[in-house]
Amino acid sequence: MFIDRVEIKVIAGKGGDGCVAFRREKYVPRGGPAGGNGGKGGDVVFRVDRNMSTLLDFYYVHKYKAGNGKPGEGGNKTGADGKNKIIDVPPGTIVKRAETGEILADLTEGRFVIARGGRGGRGNASFATSRDQAPRKATAGEPGEEREVILELKLIADVGFAGAPNAGKSTLLSRISKARPKIAPFPFTTKEPNLGIVELDPERRFVVCDIPGLIEGAHEGKGLGLEFLRHIERTRLILLLVDLNDNPAEGLKMLESELDSYADGILSKKQRLVVGTKLDSVDQNVNWLDILGKDAFLISAVTGEGLQELLDSVYRKLLENNMIERNGPC
Repeated sequence: MFIDRVEIKVIAGKGGDGCVAFRREKYVPRGGPAGGNGGKGGDVVFRVDRNMSTLLDFYYVHKYKAGNGKPGEGGNKTGADGKNKIIDVPPGTIVKRAETGEILADLTEGRFVIARGGRGGRGNASFATSRDQAPRKATAGEPGEEREVILELKLIADVGFAGAPNAGKSTLLSRISKARPKIAPFPFTTKEPNLGIVELDPERRFVVCDIPGLIEGAHEGKGLGLEFLRHIERTRLILLLVDLNDNPAEGLKMLESELDSYADGILSKKQRLVVGTKLDSVDQNVNWLDILGKDAFLISAVTGEGLQELLDSVYRKLLENNMIERNGPC
């Protein structure tokens, strides 16, 4: 099951209480204050794990709590700090405040402290002054931060596939990578994003992302498109896959319109390549480039026709625009 949006609650640890204590040593009849400070509460920390690709773990557990700090002790001993709660998330996770939708972090690598633990309370030793040499007061530890947050996953890939339902996206993905998405001869077979690694040779690799098919009005929430379009926001290049059997001119126009209209045009600035699919099942006498444009690519994922030319061009486009490293994907 692919989960890309969840709401969870995180609670940092409470600081330990300060201690009221006095020295009780032999031959020290009036020992001074010796109460230690409480330990700091543990933080809640998000850590990016590149081996994760979904938020499925958070589907079952919705509350995460760090450890509390230990109270101070006599002999000026500071209590132990609470244990941090480390939460692993996949790269591309966006953390939002649940109440307002404000973005708190965009996690692609490293760590992010989402809730800080409370400070430990002061022991009575810290209150000693020249006027009050035997204070009998201490402070309680402070509570840790609590937050309700939304985790939203945007997959990270170099190339995104966009096309109408049944345009051949999943078939192409399975042909050029080791990914094995569900494939069937009817629309909306793909119901979740799929990632695949295209390896042209040991030195030339890139990551592709296939999302569910787009229909007219997808940018307004129709079909499955709106739910998954965010997964190609991070891609460097978008392939517009058009079924040559199904009015390709109108199909291309619809795709371009939906991408341009999504999220205030955030995808309109992405570089694109037009790809006509299912070349093996159409009239070979038709000049399809007149319909799709002279720079379009014509392929058949079934026979393999045109695939190598397309993949070489994709990699070259990524390289020319500094979108990819020479030894592999970004």
